[in-house]
Amino acid sequence: MSKLIIAIDGPVGSGKSTVARRVAEMLGYTHLDSGAMYRAVAWKALCERIPLNALEQLAALASRVRIDLVSRDGKQSVILDGEDITDWIRTPEVSHAASVVAVIPGVRHPLVAEQRRAGEQGGVVMEGRDIGSVVFPHADLKIFLDASPEVRAGRRWQELHEKGEAADPLIVLAGVHERDRRDREREMSPLVRAADAVVVDNTAMDAEETARAIVLLAREQGKAAAN
Repeated sequence: MSKLIIAIDGPVGSGKSTVARRVAEMLGYTHLDSGAMYRAVAWKALCERIPLNALEQLAALASRVRIDLVSRDGKQSVILDGEDITDWIRTPEVSHAASVVAVIPGVRHPLVAEQRRAGEQGGVVMEGRDIGSVVFPHADLKIFLDASPEVRAGRRWQELHEKGEAADPLIVLAGVHERDRRDREREMSPLVRAADAVVVDNTAMDAEETARAIVLLAREQGKAAAN
């Protein structure tokens, strides 16, 4: 059975990273978190005090840094210019900055090219917000993962709680609604469901159940492709 390119898109808090990682484990594929690449650029920009409206500087930054996504002990590490920054790119500040830099053409072009290079041979599960619509419009299997805003906000709140970060649930929910608005209304590569994507609503499903459902779809797709 040939190895597939699996694209998983969806809004913030839909569980894309956790589910994609588990799907990759079950299929023996490589997991590629496209969002982590934008977070890495955003983190570097913040460290270098590059203004988020300095488009040329941000584009130059995205073109010169090297970002490697490495699997270690079942977890993905983000390596930027040889430095492991995995634990530093999940803060609210970096999340906001990433949502800003991700719509800048000069940043997107080199990162999208790298994502395509990494996944072109198949055997990958790539997740983000425009994988099936922009990065891999011809992916073998496209999934649009979604859940209610309240459930997604609850997951985000739980993540912050586990990190020891205090957060007001209502503020987190408002942040989810605002992020949804920005992602859907941005001019470049907005969050949209590809016409041929399978919608998987995991409002009432945990990550394991969601991953198993997608693996079944992948295996069916693999068999169909082989016939």
